[in-house]
Amino acid sequence: MATIEPTAERKAVLPLPPYTVDDLLKLPDDGNRYELFNGSLLVSPAPTSPHQRAIFRLQLILDEAAPAELEPLSTVNLRVTDKDYYIPDVVIVPADTAQLMFSPGELHLAVEVVSPSTKMRDKVLKAGAYAAAGIPVYWRVELDEGPALYVYELNGDTYDPPTVYKAGEVANLTVPFPLSFDPAELDRPRR
Repeated sequence: MATIEPTAERKAVLPLPPYTVDDLLKLPDDGNRYELFNGSLLVSPAPTSPHQRAIFRLQLILDEAAPAELEPLSTVNLRVTDKDYYIPDVVIVPADTAQLMFSPGELHLAVEVVSPSTKMRDKVLKAGAYAAAGIPVYWRVELDEGPALYVYELNGDTYDPPTVYKAGEVANLTVPFPLSFDPAELDRPRR
């Protein structure tokens, strides 16, 4: 039940599209994730608990393997251009950074954990956008596949077709640094 009666008066929070990063910074923190693709607003609800669990588990795995000069962070602001702005689920960046926005050149890895509402966005749009931005490695985690890890590596200005690691199969990776893990670890029950 609403606690405030609706009114006929509507107040515009944003100007007419296309939107810019500066426009997004004026939005309230309401739990939604606001991103931009070529000035178009992309809105996602707050992630579900399985999504958050996978992010947390992956961040722990990456933190254990990362060299001292790199660190994993979750949900950082990635400003590609004034009209292209993303919030990857997990990134690898230089350690000890304290900033509001990251540029693509600072990311060694971008990861998206796929939700039902972001499946096509993460598979097609983000893969293309991150490749065009020059991010050397992109991982897509598909929770509904057991989970599965899709690893994309940059080759010129596009990613090669992904290498897929299914649950029960150890992913032995060399970039952004050496590490090995089974994607099944990303949705295991809490110990």
